[in-house]
Amino acid sequence: MLRLQAPLPDRYTLASPDDLASWIQAAKDVLGRRLLVLGHHYQRPEVIRWADLRGDSFKLAQWAAEHDEADTIVFCGVHFMAEAADVLTADHQHVILPDLNAGCSMADMADIDQVEEAWEEIAAITDIDRVVPITYMNSSAALKAFVGEHGGSVCTSSNARASLEWAFERGDRVLFFPDQHLGRNTGYQMGYDESNMRVWNPHRDLGGLDERDVKEAKILLWKGHCTVHQRFLPKHVEAFRAEHPGGEVIVHPECMHEVAELADKVGSTERILEWVTAAPAGSTLAIGTEIHMVQRLAVENPDKTVVSLDPLVCPCATMFRIDEPHLAWCLESLVDGHVVNQIAVDAHTTKWARVALERMLEIT
Repeated sequence: MLRLQAPLPDRYTLASPDDLASWIQAAKDVLGRRLLVLGHHYQRPEVIRWADLRGDSFKLAQWAAEHDEADTIVFCGVHFMAEAADVLTADHQHVILPDLNAGCSMADMADIDQVEEAWEEIAAITDIDRVVPITYMNSSAALKAFVGEHGGSVCTSSNARASLEWAFERGDRVLFFPDQHLGRNTGYQMGYDESNMRVWNPHRDLGGLDERDVKEAKILLWKGHCTVHQRFLPKHVEAFRAEHPGGEVIVHPECMHEVAELADKVGSTERILEWVTAAPAGSTLAIGTEIHMVQRLAVENPDKTVVSLDPLVCPCATMFRIDEPHLAWCLESLVDGHVVNQIAVDAHTTKWARVALERMLEIT
């Protein structure tokens, strides 16, 4: 998806870290409770320190809606997260993304045109009323609206199983997008296996499948993935266990199934945070998720050894676009009365995306 972020003035790009910190703090002091800065777990340290609240994408969007005294939400995350916040917040609140280029490669692997085309192809050969669409939180507002209009729901990595169980109470099969690995790992948890699943490739006719595949599959998995979690491999688990026989492996469910099978625990960013915090002192833990979160967990749990499952580290390149120069620029612009980089979802999309999100909350 094309997003254009104008180059920043030299004042910000050439500024020292001390100057940037001084400007950010001064702007926050002026804006006071009118401003809420949200930071996703994957943000770099110099950005997350300015967050008033930090968490996963949906928790942050909920917090934005709960803090209606703040008329401006600066979301240090990626595009789909800021969209979700705009969907859930009130009309008087503005959501800002410091850098418009901060997208999500996974979210961009399924766009509304591709999903609508897939839906039409499936409808041409089977009873579409028995197909329930489920989109992962890591998707555009347009896809959330699509599932809202078509009787489906959003899911998070924490409640994917509950969402799929809900879907199978209403239909015979599920179209799950955009992350195939979360869908596959969840399917296995529910007792399904590869014979019950098929991967839908949006770049091929009928998803690269034949009619029988589409009709017989219980779960149609969109051919999408997270570029960070895709890096973790079984060999990383084997190497860690060889070096740390008593260690524990904890991975995110966006990892491939072969890795999830070998891990001791599989859970969302919030669950990973809880598990590491609760681990006994002296524990050695290998974490399969984004490196900034892993490093932060290591710092905040000095009585434990916390390392990345991938020794070559794995930053989220798009999340990494949010930095102090962009944060300082957007905050100082607000002080000057200019709302920059506002993320605004249109009324129709907001209506149906909210329906899908509210369904998810009812399910869980």
